[in-house]
Amino acid sequence: MLKAKLHRACVTHAELDYEGSCAIDSNLLDAAGIREYEQIQIYNLGNGERFTTYAIRAESGSRIISVNGAAAHKAAVGHRIIICAYGQYSEAELLNHKPRLVYLDEHNHIIRTGHAIPVQAA
Repeated sequence: MLKAKLHRACVTHAELDYEGSCAIDSNLLDAAGIREYEQIQIYNLGNGERFTTYAIRAESGSRIISVNGAAAHKAAVGHRIIICAYGQYSEAELLNHKPRLVYLDEHNHIIRTGHAIPVQAA
């Protein structure tokens, strides 16, 4: 199940020669409830790439989203990405489960948060 999402984050760094991971501003990690070293999925809106890595903390308030290591081939500075974390929940836990959705502007400022995605209309 979807646990957390940083929607339309803007890549600020793509560091090929850095240990593989994705550095994310600590404030954004906390807002989404994503833990350091947690596995994340990244979906690149600019080129359609989808890949798995893990989150590491970037400086609080820096607004950094740095795609590192081999994943740096899959995202460039300025690309907008969706960062998702997933969890496994029991049926009982699912009764009250709501994902933490964090929506960002082009400068990685939080513009709104939520717990549900609206029904898509035809």
